Amino acid sequence: MQAATAHEGLIVCVARLLAGLHHVAVGASSPIPAAGAMLVRAQDEIAGREPLRISILGSEEHNFFTNGGVELFDCAAQGRIDAFFLGGGQIDGQGNINLVGSGEYPRTDVRWPGSFGSSFMYFVVPRVILFREEHSPRVFVERVDFVSAPGTSAANVERRGGPHALLTGMALFSFDKARARFRLESVHPGFTAKDVGAATGFEYDAPASVPQTAESDAGTLTLLRGRVRRELAESYPQFASTLPEWREAA
Repeated sequence: MQAATAHEGLIVCVARLLAGLHHVAVGASSPIPAAGAMLVRAQDEIAGREPLRISILGSEEHNFFTNGGVELFDCAAQGRIDAFFLGGGQIDGQGNINLVGSGEYPRTDVRWPGSFGSSFMYFVVPRVILFREEHSPRVFVERVDFVSAPGTSAANVERRGGPHALLTGMALFSFDKARARFRLESVHPGFTAKDVGAATGFEYDAPASVPQTAESDAGTLTLLRGRVRRELAESYPQFASTLPEWREAA
C-alpha cells in the first residue's frame, strides 16, 4: 500500500484529536478537518459506538442547520458543539489569532476576510483546534498585529472554550491554558524539531527528545481512501480528487 501522503497524515492527526467527542462543526473551507471528522465517524460506526455528529457549513449532506452561522452560534452557546477549527493569517504564542490583516490597524498592509464569529466560538467551544497548513514565521508570530480572538482571558471572565491544540503542516502542539503557552508534541515525517523552531516566530515548550507524529496503519488508510474519500467529495470535490483512491483488488 502507498505510504500516507502529507495531507492524509494531517487528516489522521485531526481524527486523533476528535476521538471520543459527540458533535464537531467544520467551516465551509476546511477539507482536512472535515475529512478527519468523517474518519472518526466511520471508525465509530465500525466499532459499534455512537457515531460522531458532523456539521459542515455549506454542505447539503452534512449540515443540519438551515440558517448557517446563526444556528451554529446558537448551538455552540448551548454547549452542544464539542470541537471547532480556527485558523488565522497570524497566530502567536499565547494562542491569539488574527483574521483582520497584517500591519498597524486600521491601515493594515494586507487585509484578510475578517473575524466573523471566531471570537465567539473561541469562548464557548471547549475544544478549539487551531489549524494552519503553512508553517512559517509570517504566520506564527511573537505577537499578532490585531487580536481577532484572544487565546486566554482573565480569571474573572466567563469562558469555557479556547485553544486545545495547534496542528500545522510540520508539527502538532498542545496548549497549556494556565500558562498561555504551546508545547511541541510531535513533528511530522520529513521534518525535525530544528525545522519547526526555525519556522516558528514564538517561543514554546518542548521535550528533550521530540517524537515523530505516529504514522497511519493500513486499515485507517484503506478507510480514508475509500469511504471517507467518497463522503468528502460531496462538500470538497476538488480536494477529495487529490487523495489516493482505494480500489478493492479484482
